[in-house]
Amino acid sequence: MTLDPAVTVIIIVVLAIIAISVFLSFFPIMLWISALASGVRVGIITLVAMRLRRVVPSRIVNPLIKATKAGLGLTINQLESHFLAGGNVDRVVNSLIAAQRANIELEFERAAAIDLAGRDVLQAVQMSVNPRVIETPTVAAVAKNGIEVKVKARVTVRANIERLVGGAGEETIIARVGEGIVTTVGSSESHKDVLENPDLISRTVLGKGLDAGTAFEILSIDIADVDVGKNIGAHLQTEQAEADKRIAQAKAEERRAMAVAQEQEMKARVIEMRALVVESESQVPLAMAEALKQGKIGVLDYMNFKNIEADTSMRNSIGKGDGTEKEDGR
Repeated sequence: MTLDPAVTVIIIVVLAIIAISVFLSFFPIMLWISALASGVRVGIITLVAMRLRRVVPSRIVNPLIKATKAGLGLTINQLESHFLAGGNVDRVVNSLIAAQRANIELEFERAAAIDLAGRDVLQAVQMSVNPRVIETPTVAAVAKNGIEVKVKARVTVRANIERLVGGAGEETIIARVGEGIVTTVGSSESHKDVLENPDLISRTVLGKGLDAGTAFEILSIDIADVDVGKNIGAHLQTEQAEADKRIAQAKAEERRAMAVAQEQEMKARVIEMRALVVESESQVPLAMAEALKQGKIGVLDYMNFKNIEADTSMRNSIGKGDGTEKEDGR
């Protein structure tokens, strides 16, 4: 079966396009021509080898062209090794170019190390040229006279390229500045000293060398705002007095409870004594009956005893009646 010549031509064209596409995917001719036109000597075999190593040639060649035009003298092996390590080749090359224009000494190895450490090396170079201002949150401190002072500061920092790898970040700077503010205000005799000379905080904090071990260099510390807060000393004294009062009340309540308990105990003892008296008194009639029975006392003696007992009872009743009348009279 013979094919139509037109169909044959279409099939040949399609196959040719597929073959050219496959060829250009492994042999980036246009990228190779661009490199040669820019003065970068790179072999077509090297570009094919990058494909086989799963490296995108454009991400290596284009930064290499920029580096060559800037006169950095980088090699394709340096850029490819950094790419394989997971770094951003284009950002590293841009940072090297920016550092060269700003007369900042920065080598490729250090820039690559900073990039692999997770820091933006280009931003660090830009911060070295254009310092950054970090505003601290409001820091509350208490002077020796007990008055609270609220301070807000602005810290001007510049990136330290030498300490970017392993250096502490902005959070450490903010924490150290806050600590210095608290120390300075706390050592002041009065809050008025801080209000009169806010630059005292700047000088004291700046003289502590707070940028040691950080990725930044502190250029200046400026006090943006100083406000007077609460009288913490008086508040603490009031709370202490209230606590002392509650302690005294608890002790007094304890003594009152002990007194009530002792009173109840004494009442119980009185009742117990009265029971003993009643018990003893209950033995008297028995003893009298026994004495009459045995003839030790006579009937007249017994009547005299009853008369005396009745007289005593009457006297007691009269005495109680007089006391009642006197109480009513009052």
